[in-house]
Amino acid sequence: MLPFPVTLTPGESPYRQVVYAATKAVVAGIMPPGAPFPSVRELSQALRINPNTAHKVVAELVRNGLLEVLPGVGTVVARSSHASAADRAALLSTQVEQLVVEALRLGVDEPTVRQAIAARWRELSGADPMNPSSTDAHE
Repeated sequence: MLPFPVTLTPGESPYRQVVYAATKAVVAGIMPPGAPFPSVRELSQALRINPNTAHKVVAELVRNGLLEVLPGVGTVVARSSHASAADRAALLSTQVEQLVVEALRLGVDEPTVRQAIAARWRELSGADPMNPSSTDAHE
């Protein structure tokens, strides 16, 4: 059993789905720093995905700084998973743009998008993005 939920959806890349699910588990605190991460074999067997795909998932998470490989221990959630300035810039330029384009396509107005973001932010981080004095659950 994996320490984070993954429901693979047909038609979408299993690799992208697993990377997203693991990233969400780490940022939401489901997998705290130092927690062991499943091996390539465990991921492959639990999700019934190709071992090469599972290896690609672990490599991507290590490259993104969410996991670290400790000799003699294995792969664990990194102690510090703070994104670099380049990662933050990439998020703001790509992911936010995709959200805005999709909201415009669906006819969703800006206040509704902001409310949805604030609700999800609180759910995942414990902090209120509209209230800078709120406490971040991960600090």
